[in-house]
Amino acid sequence: MKNRHLYDADYFENGIATGKSCYMNYRWMPELTIKMTHCLIKHLQLKESDRVLDYGCAKGFMVKAFRILDIPAFGCDISPYAIDNSDADIRHFCTLIKSSLEPIPFDFNFDWIITKDVLEHMEEKDLDRFLECSLKKTNRAFHVIPLADKYNNFIVPEYNKDITHVMVKDVSWWKKKFESFGWTNSSFSYHVRGIKDIWVERYKYGNGFFLLEKKKRKGKTA
Repeated sequence: MKNRHLYDADYFENGIATGKSCYMNYRWMPELTIKMTHCLIKHLQLKESDRVLDYGCAKGFMVKAFRILDIPAFGCDISPYAIDNSDADIRHFCTLIKSSLEPIPFDFNFDWIITKDVLEHMEEKDLDRFLECSLKKTNRAFHVIPLADKYNNFIVPEYNKDITHVMVKDVSWWKKKFESFGWTNSSFSYHVRGIKDIWVERYKYGNGFFLLEKKKRKGKTA
């Protein structure tokens, strides 16, 4: 997590002006976030008893939306600034990732681990640790990831403006990566209604929606 220092106030509040990100005045927008989270709940068929981890939660806005909609959600992030400035309503449900050796800093398991626009920020060694650890913490995961074209550029040009986007990979690479760590790609789509709709309208294949399940171990034969 050598780039942790990049996720500071400038990244979240003044990213366009500083050239760090596409964010400006990153804040709670209930109409957008609650609607998106509601669509996510329907897509994954989440139950009120499902414990969810929003990995890379930033200021915890999706955690807040989940809890408003009666889903017990938690969050974690590598940015001290984001966690310190997380929404007051859910601050005690969000925690800082202090070490890549402990990428999921909770001592309990989850029914789902969800990432949205997170995995493309991770160096491959940190990604590998996360995928290995998450396999021990949950049986199901859902990842929303910007996708690359054959020239190793993001299909959505705006994604290339974020200097912390280091994993620029196509859909085939991501599927193979997940499978190599014991995940089954149970479902894949380039669009889930209500999530990143604005980009899908302009760039149909610009984002990947990966629904994963832990591979079942084959039983021993007599």
